[in-house]
Amino acid sequence: MVGLKPSDVPPPLGVKMASAGAAACIADIVTFPLDTAKVRLQIQGEKKSVAGIRYRGVFGTISTMIRTEGPKSLYNGLVAGLQRQVCFASVRIGLYDNVKNFYTGGKDNPGVLIRILAGCTTGAMAVSFAQPTDVVKVRFQAQMNLDGVSRRYSGTMQAYRHIFQNEGLRGLWKGTLPNITRNALVNCTELVTYDLIKEAILRHKLMSDNLPCHFVSAFGAGFVTTVIASPVDVVKTRYMNSPPGQYKSAINCAWTMLTKEGPTAFYKGFVPSFLRLGSWNVVMFVSFEQIKRAMMVTKKRIEVTN
Repeated sequence: MVGLKPSDVPPPLGVKMASAGAAACIADIVTFPLDTAKVRLQIQGEKKSVAGIRYRGVFGTISTMIRTEGPKSLYNGLVAGLQRQVCFASVRIGLYDNVKNFYTGGKDNPGVLIRILAGCTTGAMAVSFAQPTDVVKVRFQAQMNLDGVSRRYSGTMQAYRHIFQNEGLRGLWKGTLPNITRNALVNCTELVTYDLIKEAILRHKLMSDNLPCHFVSAFGAGFVTTVIASPVDVVKTRYMNSPPGQYKSAINCAWTMLTKEGPTAFYKGFVPSFLRLGSWNVVMFVSFEQIKRAMMVTKKRIEVTN
């Protein structure tokens, strides 16, 4: 089970969901500039550059944004990002063990296919709840804060209203299909790889179940996840950020990228994606375990007091 020692008593579902949401928010705050740089690199080449600005590499993108738009630009869309994690991570990570147990009938040591199925299930479920927050987050990260350049949105709630008024409910759930595909891939790869790496480390007694073990497992999961999910992530980002009518569908968006920019376009922003996922996984999984254990200790103290 993710984040549990064999001797641990499984925490209640509410504790796991709350811990996952809180840990994901912490991870988002720490790694958000890398995510913003990834979005800017992914949409580069989609249209002509504004004011001659061109991004080169993750750290070059970050320095260019700070120089031209100020440090606050790195956190464009953070409010929507935190809203997303509260809805999203609490479901995709918090429900993972329970869904896995559901598919196995409560048996221990489930196979890889069961773990993949559980990861795909919770990833797809989470998108259905959190898609509007992801659309707003991506659009905020994509818009530039430059003098003389019009901004699409001035605030998070205004963005939700504007999208609903101009694009309807379909606008808020724009890119749901590529996002479900992407997050099913990310979730099953991330959680399953973390599970398998951690179990292998413990089985061969390379490390004990502590911080270094969690760090190595999370970092490895981040790399594998980035390799598998990057093409879908680029299509998702471009499609959700596109104005109405630019692409007929997510598949049309992918085809346009392939024909106009070549196959390497699908791996635009790979380095920031890896840096972000690797660091995000480390912060999230470490925070998840600590918050969950702290909540369990608090719960036991309350029960003893009562």
